[in-house]
Order: sequence, then structure tokens, then C-alpha cells
Amino acid sequence: MEGMVILNKKEQRRVMVLNGIEKGVMTGRQAAGLMDISLRQVRRVLAGYRKEGVAVLAHGNRGKKPANAIEAELRQKVLELASGKYSGFNQQHFTEFLAECEGVLLSRSSVRNILLESGIRSPRKRRPPKHRSRRERYPQEGMLLQIDGSPHDWLGGRCPNLTLIGAIDDATGKVPYALFREQEDTQGYFRLLKHIVQNQGIPVALYHDRHSIFEVSPDKLPSLEEQLEGKRPLTQFGRVLEELGITSIAALSPQAKGRIERLWGTFQDRLVNELRLAGVSTLVEANHFLQGFLNRYNTRFAVPPTQTGLAYRNTEGLAIDTVFCLKHQRVVGADNVVRFNGHRLQIVPTNGRASYARCSVEVHEQLDDCLRIYYRGHYLDTAPAPAEATKMRELIGVIADSSGRIPRHVTKPLKDHPWRQWVYR
Repeated sequence: MEGMVILNKKEQRRVMVLNGIEKGVMTGRQAAGLMDISLRQVRRVLAGYRKEGVAVLAHGNRGKKPANAIEAELRQKVLELASGKYSGFNQQHFTEFLAECEGVLLSRSSVRNILLESGIRSPRKRRPPKHRSRRERYPQEGMLLQIDGSPHDWLGGRCPNLTLIGAIDDATGKVPYALFREQEDTQGYFRLLKHIVQNQGIPVALYHDRHSIFEVSPDKLPSLEEQLEGKRPLTQFGRVLEELGITSIAALSPQAKGRIERLWGTFQDRLVNELRLAGVSTLVEANHFLQGFLNRYNTRFAVPPTQTGLAYRNTEGLAIDTVFCLKHQRVVGADNVVRFNGHRLQIVPTNGRASYARCSVEVHEQLDDCLRIYYRGHYLDTAPAPAEATKMRELIGVIADSSGRIPRHVTKPLKDHPWRQWVYR
């Protein structure tokens, strides 16, 4: 119907308010509050309403073609190219080729709207977004710890980048321990878990990522002994978890261990600034400062668990030093000497046995770099083995050449030496 103005809901409510002013049931200030405009604007709208009626409430551009609207001919050209020459192109790729090859300068969103209005969808299939919801915390402290390492410029350029290795309790958000290391390594996680076991107890489970410290590569085949015993290959840290009876849980994505990821964000904001204020510039100073920071953090951010008590298991009867070490298999030589990383350890008669030649033993590399040898769970007394001949030559300053041979010192005889005289004339 010509001359008929279609109003939306907002404009219809304004008509009701203006009619209320006309009937005297409300004041201009009340109308301004209801329409969320100023009193001065109410007076302008009311004057126009009395003169032109409801048409004054409709926007002036309603029903008009936008100045930046894409021409129908151009839209048709885009559709023809999309369904013909550039069939199968995704929307971004198609937009780039329109600009480069066809001289059609349109934004990706404009091209997308033209194609969708005609029912042409992108050929590239995209997986629908997964619904993620925040997981409930574990009810008791010690049931689950999330562990991770965060490489960062923690000291603000005063020292090379360090890695902060730490753990956070899932039930309380408490950080039981953390330490700085030069890099993320097995010994760092050993020291982390050892401190937690000694001071809190053995946790029920650990939640971690799929770093090679925690999981063996799927390409690595089990050894013959592991195949015979039906065991899967383990890393050094995985072996520690198995010996302690701790459940190992690997996260499938960074979002899955979001609690400790958010912890690193907080630390990179707060801890970096506090380290700068304290003037910390070395690794030793940073670890010393960190313990006081953790106490303040736990007081500020830790929350009470939903279930009282601790889920940590006690360490009664546990030989901690024989667990938190790097274990390596070696075979004893015929002279009862064990070779390991340049070291030679002489096994002395132990436990009533005179010789352990050709036996398979376990070398424990302690966190303090001390070496200990065990045979079937029993500690063996050792002493430094005498140095070999090549080692002795190196000790007295004889250095081998690049081929590995020891150079001989050759003295050239003088001209009048008897060896230079003819024996047969």
C-alpha cells in the first residue's frame, strides 16, 4: 500500500510513548527515560510526530539503495566465475584470484555473502567447533597434579632464558613446588617430584603433555627383554611413576591442561615483575626467591577442596634415592670393571661373592652425579678403577693426533753420527 510506513518494534514503542505525552499521562522527562534519549530530542521527535505523523520515526534511508551496494552486473559476474572458471576454489582463494586475474576488487566477506545468497558454499570442509566445558575440580588435595615447564625470559634479559618447571594441585590450585632450570629436562622433573614426595607425599595421578620426557616415541620398538616380560618401553620419568604407583595421564591438547597454562600466564605477569624489583639476575638467586613467592601465591590464590583430608600416600619404607635417579643397564667386564660415560668403576667383593664378571648390573646416576651400582636390587661396593694406558698417557700430557694414534718423538741423527757412516765401502 503506497504511503504506508512499516515500523519496527522499537519505533512502535516510541509511538506509544508519544501518544502517552499527547494524552497527558506522562511528562517529557519520563518519555526521555523510556526512549533512552535526551529531553531536547524528545521535543524534536514530538514536534515532527505532530506534523508528519509516524513517518517521522522511520529512518530516512529506509527503502533506499545503499551508496556502496554492489551492482547487480558485478554480482552476476562473480557468480558465473565461481560456478565456472574458478569452480572448486575456496572463498579466500577465489577472492585473491578475482583481484589478481579479473580486476574485481572485493573483500572476502563481500564475496562470501554473494556466494551464500546464491547457495554456493565453500568446498573446503571445516570441522564444527567442539563444545568445551570447564571440568570439575578433583575433590581432594593430592588426587591430581598437573605438571609442565614454561620457557620464558623470566629475568628480563639479565640472564639467558630459563625454564620454570612446576606443578599445581587440581583440587586447590595450590603450587606445591616449582624450580628454575636452564632447560626443560628429566632431572628438573625428578627434583620437582622428589621435593613433593618428601614434603607432601606420593600423589595419586600426574597430568602432563606428550613431551618425550614423559612418553616414549611410538616409533621406538621395545627391547627383547621388554617383549619377553610383556612390558612397554618407558622413559626414565615414566619408570619413576611406575615404581611409585602414580597414574600417568597424557593430555590430548593444551586446552586440556588449562589450569597450569593459566598459572604460567599469572606467573609471567606477577613473578617477572617481582624478580625485577628484587634485582634477581642468576639462576641460584631466582630459585631462592621463588620459594617465598610460592608461599605468597598459595595464600592469595589457593581455594579449599570440596572434600577434607589429603590423598597423598605416605613414603614409609621408600628408598627415595634409589627411585629418583637415572638407571642404566651395563655388563660387567672380565676384570670386574663397569664402564659408564668415561668412568671406570671397579667392583670389589660384596655380599660374599668374589666376582661379578659378565653380570648385568644397574648403574644409578644420582641427582648429585654420584654413581652407584646395583645387582638384583643389592648395592655393590665400588672403587675407582686404575687408569688405562691411554688415559695415563693423556695425564702426562701426551695427546693423540686426529687419527687417534699416539705420535712418537723421532730424533734425527747428526751428520757425523756413526749410523750415517758407510759400513760397506
